[in-house]
Amino acid sequence: MTELVRFTALSFRTPNPVPFGAAIVHSKSGDLLYRARNAVTRESDPSSHAELRTVRLAAKKLGKPSLAGYTLYSTCEPCAMCMANALWARLDRVVYGATIKDANRHCNQIHISAQEIARRSDMTCVVEGEVLRDLCYGLFTDHRMLKAFQAWSTRKVTRNNGSTNA
Repeated sequence: MTELVRFTALSFRTPNPVPFGAAIVHSKSGDLLYRARNAVTRESDPSSHAELRTVRLAAKKLGKPSLAGYTLYSTCEPCAMCMANALWARLDRVVYGATIKDANRHCNQIHISAQEIARRSDMTCVVEGEVLRDLCYGLFTDHRMLKAFQAWSTRKVTRNNGSTNA
C-alpha cells in the first residue's frame, strides 16, 4: 500500500492530480500485474476510476476477463461501480486504505460500502479495509489535492432532487 500511495502521489506533479490509485498483484507471490490512477478528468470519462482502469488493463494484459488469483489494492474504498467490477473480474480480495466517508469530505460519493456490495453478491471476494488509512487519506489532504478539489467543486452538479449546485 505504501508503494501505491507513492505511485498515486506522482499525479500531484501533473495538471490533473488525483488521490485515487489502484494496483493488482498476484495473491500468492505479490507480483505486480498492473497499476493505474483515476483518469476521469484527463479522459473525460466518468467511469475512468483507478480500480476500473486497473482491472480493465490487467485483464487485457492477461488476455482473459478473469482475475482469479489476484488482489486489488486501492488507496480508497471502491465505490459501488468499482466494487461490482472487482466482483465480475473474480478478484480474490480487495484491500483499501481511506474510506468512502473520508473521500466524501472532499468529493461526491455513492454511500454504499464495498463490503455491502460484496455481501449482496453471488460472487466471492474478501474485502479488507482501512489498511494504512492515515497514509492513504493524506493523499486527499495534500495542499495540491485540496486546490484541485476546489476546482472540482466549482463545476455544475445536479442533485437527485433536481436542484443544481454551481
